[in-house]
Amino acid sequence: MEYSPQMKNRIKRIEGQLRGILRMMEEGKECKDVITQMSAARTAIDRTMGLVVSSNLVNCVLESEQFEKEDQKQVIETAVDLLVKSR
Repeated sequence: MEYSPQMKNRIKRIEGQLRGILRMMEEGKECKDVITQMSAARTAIDRTMGLVVSSNLVNCVLESEQFEKEDQKQVIETAVDLLVKSR
C-alpha cells in the first residue's frame, strides 16, 4: 500500500505533539495540561488510523475483484477487521 503525503504529514504532526508532551513532563507542567495534550495526540492517531484503514479498505475491495469468491470474502473481512481495530 502507498501512503499519501497527507498521511505522512499527520504522523509528523503527531510526532511533534509527542515531543511537546515529553518536554512538558520534563518541565514539570500540570497533569491536566499534559493529559489534555495526550488526549489530543490520541485523537490525532485515531483519525490517522481511520484514514489509513479507509484507504486500505478501498484497495482491498478493488483488489478483491481479482480473486475467487472465497478469497474475496477473506480480503474484505481483513479490511473490515482493520476498520474495527481503528476505532
